[in-house]
Order: sequence, then structure tokens, then C-alpha cells
Amino acid sequence: MLVEKKRFPSPNQHVRLYTVSYLSDGLKVKGLLAEPAAPGMYDGFLYLRGGIKNVGMVRPGRIIQFASQGFVVFAPFYRGNQGGEGNEDFAGEDREDAFSAFRLLQEHPKVKAERVHIFGFSRGGIMGILTAIEMGKSAASFVSWGGVSDMFLTYEERKDLRRMMKRVIGGTPKKVPEEYERRSPFDQTNRIQAPVLLIHGEKDQNVSIQHSYLLEDKLKQLHKPVETWYFSGFTHYFPPQQNRRIVRELTQWMKNQ
Repeated sequence: MLVEKKRFPSPNQHVRLYTVSYLSDGLKVKGLLAEPAAPGMYDGFLYLRGGIKNVGMVRPGRIIQFASQGFVVFAPFYRGNQGGEGNEDFAGEDREDAFSAFRLLQEHPKVKAERVHIFGFSRGGIMGILTAIEMGKSAASFVSWGGVSDMFLTYEERKDLRRMMKRVIGGTPKKVPEEYERRSPFDQTNRIQAPVLLIHGEKDQNVSIQHSYLLEDKLKQLHKPVETWYFSGFTHYFPPQQNRRIVRELTQWMKNQ
């Protein structure tokens, strides 16, 4: 699955960074890999970014933040980005990039294969749900931070994204409802076996907290383990000090699962 691994400059001496090419559905896709420098076996951490194309691109500093908590972190750029093959299609076929990245972490020589966690931020939230469904019992936990869960709701809320969504998904929710349904997999959430943590700012204007409410309600109806950390004063982007604290707390939560 791993095609190429190249060292990338790391600002943290305790974390090694690499750009990686890997196979996803026959395509060579790129991503960023962070490994703790100290020898040992670690939990894996699949980081699913938000945005599309260069908006919301993976930042080395963010990946290092999680790796510093004692994880091997892999963050796919998704197909069509940073020299990768194919075209990103917003939780359509590019979901395979997340699935393949999860399996790549399972095969990593420094990763405990049964301890790979899923983390999704913003648009990465829907990628995370799809991955948690696909991986079932193989996923150790799933955390969604300000994550999308419903593409119909995203189209309704984000007028500024409608043009992009119509182009990438193939039309409006009225024109191609099946494509939006495929990307809003509430009918398959019974397949999620991992414990779930939902983190969301109640003042989020990018991805409304309604997305987390919808997923929380669905998981509770199915008697799935779900925990919520909702913050009344925060938007999509948390203040740096709070952000660092929550990173420490959510990674500890993962380790406790």
C-alpha cells in the first residue's frame, strides 16, 4: 500500500515527519506521516482534514501536536491534492483515501494494529463517520471535532459552498438526492462499533452544532457509546490555549478506550 516515503523537515526533534505516497483504489494519493522519534509501539491516529483542495490543507504543526501525545499520525491530503492522482469529490469516492490510510496505519511497524483511532475535523467529520462505519470493530475510537454529519444540512447552511458542492457532487440535493444521501450515512450508523466523542463549539458558523446533535441523537437511538464536549462560547476555531488543552484531553480519552 505504501509507495513512497520521504523525510520532511520537522520543527520538533521528538517527531519525525514524512510525505507519503500510498495506493487508494488504484490511485497514488499523498499524505503526511508523523512518527514519535523514540523507539516503541504506539497507537495509530488517522487525521482526516477539513476543507477541499488547498482550503483546510493539512498543517505539519497540527499533526505534530497529536504525534507529541504519543501517536503515529497519518493525514491523507485526499486524491488530486499535492501531486496525488485523481479528483477529490467531497466524501464520494475519496472516502477510499481514508479507508486505505486507516489500513496503512494498521500495517505501520510502530503501530499497534488493533489500536488505530479516527479523528475528523470539519469536512473530515463525515469522512470519519464513513471510516468508522467501514472499519467496524477495527477502529479503537472515533472523534469528530466541529464535524460535518449531514451533507443536505451543509448545502442548506453554507451558501458560499453551494457552487462547489454542485460541481463536485453533481448537482443540488433536489437534483441528485441519492448523492447527498450517500454522503450522509445515517442509515448505516448501526455499523459503528467504536466509542464516539463529539466536540463542537455552539457558536460555530462553518459547521453548525446541529451536525453533532443529529449524529448524537442517532447514536443514542442505537444505544452506541457516545460522549459530547460542547462549548458554549466557541466557534469553529477554538482559542489556542483551549485548543491545546482539548488536544491533550481528547488524546487521553482515546487512550482510555
